[in-house]
Amino acid sequence: MSASIAVILGLQVIYTDLYARRVPNRGLLAAAMAGILAMLVLPSASTGLADAMAGLLLGLVLLLPFHLIGWMGAGDVKLFSVLGLLLGGSALLPLWIIASLLAGVHATTWIAAKNGVFPDFIANYPPAIRAYRFVNESELSRKMKASRKGRRGIPYAAYLGAATLLIVFTGVSHG
Repeated sequence: MSASIAVILGLQVIYTDLYARRVPNRGLLAAAMAGILAMLVLPSASTGLADAMAGLLLGLVLLLPFHLIGWMGAGDVKLFSVLGLLLGGSALLPLWIIASLLAGVHATTWIAAKNGVFPDFIANYPPAIRAYRFVNESELSRKMKASRKGRRGIPYAAYLGAATLLIVFTGVSHG
C-alpha cells in the first residue's frame, strides 16, 4: 500500500517540479499521512512503522546538509524523507543513486548546451529545429516559465519521482 502511495506521489512531483519547479507541501503531507494510516490499518501491506520512521529520519539527515549549503531545495529534502517513510530506509540509497545520475545527465546536457555544443546539431538537423521551436516557443513553454516565477535549477524532485517509479516497478530495493 505504501508503494502505491509513493507511486502517486512520484507522478505528482514529476509534474509539479518539471512544470513549476515546486514540490507542494500539501502533496507531501497527504502522502505521509496516507502512508502512516496505511501502516496502522494494513501493517502487512507496508514497510512497517519502525522502518518507515527510520527511513523518514534517514532521508532528512542525508539530504538536509545539501539544502543547508544551498545545493538543494527544501522540497527535495522533504520529498526524500517522505519517500523514506513510504518505502523504508532500504530504498533511499537506490533512490539517491538513480536520481543523482539523472540529475547529472541533466546538468551535463545543460552545460554542453550553454557552451555551444548543440547549435550545429540543431542547425543541421531539421527535426531538431522543429522540436527546439516547439519546446521554447509554445504556449505551454510560456505558461511553464510564468509558473516558475524565476525559479531555476535541476528538477531533482522530479528525478526522485522517476527513481521512485523505477524502484517500485522493478523492486530494486526490495529484492
